[in-house]
Amino acid sequence: MARLTRAQREWRPDMPKKRRSVRVMFASILLLTEAFVVFFATLVLFGLRARELGAGPVLGGGLGLMAVFVLACAVVSRPWGMWLAWALQLVLVALGFFEPMMFVVGGALLITWFFAVRTGARLDRENVHREREQAEWDRTHPDDA
Repeated sequence: MARLTRAQREWRPDMPKKRRSVRVMFASILLLTEAFVVFFATLVLFGLRARELGAGPVLGGGLGLMAVFVLACAVVSRPWGMWLAWALQLVLVALGFFEPMMFVVGGALLITWFFAVRTGARLDRENVHREREQAEWDRTHPDDA
């Protein structure tokens, strides 16, 4: 028999489902996309500058950075995880010092990150407000349920 998670053990019928944060979902999707960008940037650096920078540091650093982007998806729901994600955005832009085109790509992804986090936070606030209004409506109109 499979082991149950804590959430599965604590679940009861008619228990409301915990709402996932839109901001966290947007951030996770973008961090994963940026991990692919880092992978392809690593391939570019390996092809163009492997002799100059060394093949090992380029591959090791690129794949390690890619792993950090993927692992950041797991912690972005924590306050320090969001700070880590913001720092990773700056690292992505700083890759432009190794390959100048990454200033453009990193800058575009930084702008996308800003709007994704901002829009996700706004949608989270709207969802909380909508839930409060629905609870108030349900409380004041019990016959409509």
